[in-house]
Amino acid sequence: MSSTSEQQVKTGGLAPIIVSTIAILSLVIGIALGIYTLFAAVGVWFGLWDFRTGFNMLSIVNASANWLAAISLAIVIGVFFTARRLKLNNAARLTSFAAIGAIVAVLAYVVPETYRPVEGIPPIHDITTNTDNPPQFIAIAPLRADAANSMVYGDQASWDKKRMAAAQREAYPEIVPQVFSESKEVIFNRALAAVNKLGWEVVAQDLATGRIEATATTFWFRFKDDVVIEVSASAQGSILNARSLSRVGTSDVGKNAARLREFFTYLH
Repeated sequence: MSSTSEQQVKTGGLAPIIVSTIAILSLVIGIALGIYTLFAAVGVWFGLWDFRTGFNMLSIVNASANWLAAISLAIVIGVFFTARRLKLNNAARLTSFAAIGAIVAVLAYVVPETYRPVEGIPPIHDITTNTDNPPQFIAIAPLRADAANSMVYGDQASWDKKRMAAAQREAYPEIVPQVFSESKEVIFNRALAAVNKLGWEVVAQDLATGRIEATATTFWFRFKDDVVIEVSASAQGSILNARSLSRVGTSDVGKNAARLREFFTYLH
């Protein structure tokens, strides 16, 4: 047998092994990234470390997951066509391995990205429709006894009430008192139904005062943000004011404003 033929045999024998190895490595690396990303949050849930450590873990993943995801996607394409060209019996399985690794790597990139502050969003964590006279927490106050963030509007490092209000108006001009032609009772009941639909934990509700207090828990790190809603009668019908305040964290990366926006969509 010529040296050329011997080389062809060797290459033909090695190619399936190489393709299989690459597909399995893609699967293993993707799953490892996914487990590490999940572990960042699980550690916070079980009190193994605080959320800052969890964020640091996510930042490590975020620094590499994007290009690893891109490589994994390229591997999926390469494995698919190479396995078909080699007519491997397990071509579909190898492609699935590579695809699973790529999908998990993409998720490991996307999850940390959701905690990256959007450009132009101020690093604040207290959002209200009424910056002059924000609704106050009453029933929830005892639940925030150990919270890092104050319930006093504007009481945040490097901020004051005036600057915070101006920053909110610039970043979230749509967060304003909601005006309705319907009665206070109608809007109160609609607001309470919205709170329940959004899955917030109702702490207090009182139609007479038009007040609802509730706690929203974020999905990933299980952060607890508190919401107070006040509905009052007006000459035209009623007015609703609301406030969403994080218990921990300097910046909410826009979550409190997004929460109020979503809540408002259920009212109109």
